[in-house]
Amino acid sequence: MPNDLSPTARALRVLEILQTRPGTTAGELAGRLGVTERAARRYVGILKEAGIPVESARGPHGGYRLGRGTRLPPVHFTQAEALGIVMAVLSVEPAASDTGNLIGTALGKVVKALPESVGQQAALLRQYASAVPDPYTVRPDPAVTSSLVDAVADRRRVRVTYRSDNGNEWEAEVDPWSIVIRYGRWYLLCHSHRADAIRTYRIDRVHSVRPTEHGFKPPEDLDPVAVLEENLGKGWEFSTRVIFDAPLREVAPWIRPPMGRLEPLGDGCVLVGSTRNPDMYAQEWLARIPFSFRVDGGKELRTAVSTLATRLTAAVNDQP
Repeated sequence: MPNDLSPTARALRVLEILQTRPGTTAGELAGRLGVTERAARRYVGILKEAGIPVESARGPHGGYRLGRGTRLPPVHFTQAEALGIVMAVLSVEPAASDTGNLIGTALGKVVKALPESVGQQAALLRQYASAVPDPYTVRPDPAVTSSLVDAVADRRRVRVTYRSDNGNEWEAEVDPWSIVIRYGRWYLLCHSHRADAIRTYRIDRVHSVRPTEHGFKPPEDLDPVAVLEENLGKGWEFSTRVIFDAPLREVAPWIRPPMGRLEPLGDGCVLVGSTRNPDMYAQEWLARIPFSFRVDGGKELRTAVSTLATRLTAAVNDQP
């Protein structure tokens, strides 16, 4: 059984199994799907929420079975919905216009399954629309992502193998709180027991996921996006400390969360954080802020700002 299926796809697989083998138990479903019994019961719950009558019975001859006359309800799309699907797929996966691409093949099946009156314009859009790939977008492995989605839903602690940008690889046991997609990149927001701290892992750098026997309870009123933004500027290799003479309320709109934490300092404010790329921090982030600043800490960032200043000064210097 492939592991790169979404919860909905697995629920449909459960429906297929129950159609051919009435009386299948939760344990048998788990074995067929390669998941825990708890996850298998959740997929049965998805079917029930969709209005499909799934009956259960206890005892040696018990298990799950479908109500008499059960049929998979057809899915209907309006033309606007069909175009919306094609547009969304092409926006995040430009290669989907290529029929040789995995997602392109799946999209082609969806378009072909549409009624001619609805699917014709969707097919034309797919044929004639061109999209430029986003150089910063990275696609995580579907099987890894599926395993993490299951762990988040089941509140099950997992052991992940992670490879950093510089090639270092390690294992960590984490409580997966949520998955957040930010500017085309997929992040796992979690509590790392290895570091005993909140961590944000790029899912495209997670190479394996193994469930454990331990459950977890996420923080109450968790706002995954806010927590992710707050933690993106922490824990990087090079520390940063930048002082602004302008008041915090004026500087704050120009500060992206990954840059660090902005705090008041006298009549001005100070930005404390860290980065793995001082050149990018100087050229793309600090250079666009319209206020005077001084790099008070982080020798790597000081060097990057000095190099940038020298290069820009030379660009307007009349002397060769």
